[in-house]
Amino acid sequence: MKRGKLVVIRGGGDIATGIACRLKACGFRVIMLEIEKPTVIRHTVAFAQCLFTATAVEGIKSRPAVTAAAALADADNGIVPVLVDPTGQSIRELRPDIVVDAILAKKNCGTFREMAPIVIAVGPGFTAGVDAHAVVESQRGHYLGKVYYRGEALPNTGVPGEVGGKSGERIIRANAAGYFTPQAQIGDVVKVGDIVGEIEGTLVFAPLSGILRGLINEGIHVHTGMKIGDVDPRPVKDHCLTVSDKARAVGGGVLEAILALAVD
Repeated sequence: MKRGKLVVIRGGGDIATGIACRLKACGFRVIMLEIEKPTVIRHTVAFAQCLFTATAVEGIKSRPAVTAAAALADADNGIVPVLVDPTGQSIRELRPDIVVDAILAKKNCGTFREMAPIVIAVGPGFTAGVDAHAVVESQRGHYLGKVYYRGEALPNTGVPGEVGGKSGERIIRANAAGYFTPQAQIGDVVKVGDIVGEIEGTLVFAPLSGILRGLINEGIHVHTGMKIGDVDPRPVKDHCLTVSDKARAVGGGVLEAILALAVD
């Protein structure tokens, strides 16, 4: 059986996972690179979660890989492997056809255009034609998923995207520094003021009524003000367990860029 082209995605969060799912559906082999303890919020739909527990998103299995060779073997067998490699050192050994930077750090964390024949970056912090061959818009709104072959994505506004008519008020932020312990789980229905966790004795409360859509993993060290969860005011539990509209749109933009650049 002919093998699909190999894509290495830097980052394993929910947006990166949406990209991976879309590319897997089109026959690409996918390997993801992450930090040792990812700070994923929507971990029910993030392949990075396999570094904590067994993970599958929309029927696609993921698991940790210790070496580049093991990652390639898993990718060949339809699994999405996750390598702990925050600096992308394994890319030289993996020799992918395509590299996608979906770290979403709002800055370039070491991705450069010569990493692969096609290099695509997601969100602000990159210039198409300089850091990458293309940049995909990640900001919610009219241009979400747009592909830039010259220039940059829209600048970070610092304002969370609107979901169910709510924006900043849906975000759960750490009110202390320390190690986080959850007292609720993704998919739980919460009311304003309900306890969702604690940070070394400091209680963390739900800022909004709705469904807990994201919550950082137990044992992650957080700092004051850090985003550690979010509440979706729409009472649809399936939204917590499936790839989001935003991730699908960004994934579509990445797929468009790959196809367009492969033709050039």
